[in-house]
Order: sequence, then C-alpha cells, then structure tokens
Amino acid sequence: MIGKMIGKTMGLRLFDHPSDMEPLLPEDRDGKLAQLGLEVTRHSERLRDVLHPVTRRGVVDLVRSMNSYYSNLIEGHRTMPHEIDMALRREFSGNAKQRELQQLHWAHVEAQRWMESGMSGLTGAEICGEKFLRDIHREFYTRVPVGLRRVKDSKGRSFSVEPGELRLVTVSVGIHAAPAHAHLGRFLRRFSDFYGPLVQPTPQGLVAAAAAHHRLAWIHPFLDGNGRVTRLFTQAWLQRADAASDGLWTLARGFARHQQDYKSMLARADERRLNDFDGRGYLSERRLSEFCEFTLNTALDQLRFMRELLDLDGMQQRIIGYAERRESAGELPTGAGLVLREIFLRGEIARGEVSRIIGISARTAQTVTRILATERLVASDSVKGRIRLGFPARAAAYYFPNLFPAGAE
Repeated sequence: MIGKMIGKTMGLRLFDHPSDMEPLLPEDRDGKLAQLGLEVTRHSERLRDVLHPVTRRGVVDLVRSMNSYYSNLIEGHRTMPHEIDMALRREFSGNAKQRELQQLHWAHVEAQRWMESGMSGLTGAEICGEKFLRDIHREFYTRVPVGLRRVKDSKGRSFSVEPGELRLVTVSVGIHAAPAHAHLGRFLRRFSDFYGPLVQPTPQGLVAAAAAHHRLAWIHPFLDGNGRVTRLFTQAWLQRADAASDGLWTLARGFARHQQDYKSMLARADERRLNDFDGRGYLSERRLSEFCEFTLNTALDQLRFMRELLDLDGMQQRIIGYAERRESAGELPTGAGLVLREIFLRGEIARGEVSRIIGISARTAQTVTRILATERLVASDSVKGRIRLGFPARAAAYYFPNLFPAGAE
C-alpha cells in the first residue's frame, strides 16, 4: 500500500469533526471554474452524438475497460489491454501473479458495470451517500482475489480488507492523517448532505464534482481501495449530471497521464488554510480551487481527445486500413474492410447484406461473416442475428491510436 500508514499518524492531527474538512466548495469569484464547467458540459454534449447508438455501445464497453486500466495503473498495477480483454472473457493466465492482476481489472470493470446499471433511479443524495460508496467498494472487493485483500502497516502487521466495510483503524497518507475511524459516519453524512443537492447538470455542479473528488479521498473511508472508489464515484456523478457522454470518455485516463500532478494536487488540497485571505475553513480554499481547476481542465483534455479520436472520417480510414493490412497478410478475406466500414456507419446490418456489400455469393458471404465473428471483429446476439462491430484488443489498438500508452498492446 504505497504512501499509506495504518495505525500510526506520527504526530499529525487526527480529524474528528466534519467542520475540519471545510470548505467543501471553493468560492469562484472570477467565474473561472464555472466557465470550465460550462465547457465540459458543451464538449460532453458534442461527443455524445458522434457515433451510431449501436456502435457507441461497443465503444462504451471499450472505454470501461480503459477506465479500469488507467485507474489500476494509478494504483501501481499494470496489465496489458489484451490481458484485460482475455479477463473479460474469463480467460485467465496460468501465471498466478498475472492472473491476480487480470482478476483485479475484471473486478473493476464489473463494479463499474454494476454501478452504471443502477444509476437511473438514484438521487444526488443517494449517489453521495454512505450506502452507495460502500456498495461500490463491496462490488469491487468481492471480486478481488483474496491475496489482494490484505494490507500491512509500518510494523508488518497484516489487515484484511472487508468488502463494503468502513475502516476500523487510523491511517495516514503522506502528510495527511485521515479522519478518526470512530467519526467516519459523521463525515460521510456531512459529505452527502452538502454534495447531494449539487449533483446537477450545471457548471457549478461539475465544479462541485471536482471538489467532492478530493474531499472523498481526504475522508479515506476504507482501509484500501479509496482511489478506485473515488474515481468510480466521480464517474457516477458525471453520469447523473449528464456530463459523461453516455460513457464515451473517462477522467482516469487524464489523471493517469498526469499521474504525478494528480497526486501532487490531491496532496496540496490536503493543506490547512494558508493565511487570513485563504477562505474561512480549516483547509485551504486556494488549494481546493486549484485542484478543481486541474480536474476540469483534465476533463476537457479527455473530451477533446475522444472527440478527435471518434471523428467519422478518421475512424473509417483506420477501420479500412486495419482490415486491408490483414487482408494483404491473408489473415482476413478480401472485402472484410468494406463490411466493417458499413457496419461502423450503420451500427449493425443483417447477415444477408454481406454478399451485397462485397459482391459475392451468399455461401461465400457466410464464410466471411464466420471468420469476422471468430476474430471478434463483429458481434451478434444470436447465430442468425444482425451483426455489429466488435472491438477486440488487437483491432482496438489500431482503431483508437493513443487510447492506451505506447507499448501497451
């Protein structure tokens, strides 16, 4: 557990009252943060409409896997996209350590899938509530291998991480001693009461999402897994506030690409009030404002990246290019690229249309479709159903360059 100490605070102040985490929202005197929030809203709306709805669902699944990759990377766990791809099909490595990492990613993806599926009926107060946060933690850790559910303190003593349970010991992260475990319920109630009404599709609501991201990390309610839970919670907030573009982008990629800045900004926002001009709470308002600005700029960067990546013309060219390269190598039948491009543009097609698109017999078209399905380049809900675009790791790396870091193949 990097940078964390259990049961020892080394003379740091142990917080025991919810007022200790004030301010919960920075004053936006010049409107700079609200303007950034407005830009995030506008870019999210534009991104939402770039793909056919059927194709979008496949890309959302890929982005969910990407979110897992980057969120776990922030925590020091690196697994290749193709290994995650295998894990999601429940095909795990024979190597014990690699299998554990695959299961870690599978757990994250499934926890996010569970979270997203139950979002529609939740209020802002419920999203910010203790139960929802504990449920996210439970959904993740019940799927995590037992070997990854234990953490050690500075004396080498081992503690078990119980799924969905608040910590029962004191912890410190860097210079920050998290609130006393006996008072976690009070801190989480204050967190919910304040932030719940702010889960709104407004610029101010997005500023609040950034502030809540830090304050939840500051509370540090669980023995382990707080970073992942905090990032999933923020994803849930963005979804509820109509700023997630139906799942087509994720903050985790931006945080991971600027990991040192992300961790540094989180730590700086832990600082106490700097001077008499730095707000009225115990913690620094200036540092919280800086973290919110960093988070909103990170969101804008990722929205712009995904908008450019999903540009219609660019996507068509890359799909055709990938298929033609494999056609030339004899790995795919001639005309496969035309079929894939047609599916991309239309979302899905009837199997019988393959022969028309390529200009071949119905029997030969069945063979082409079977090969594409075996390669997972197309998917269907049944053996005779309509086919849609698939995104296996090998093809996704070509379709979506720079989605993952260089060398992550």
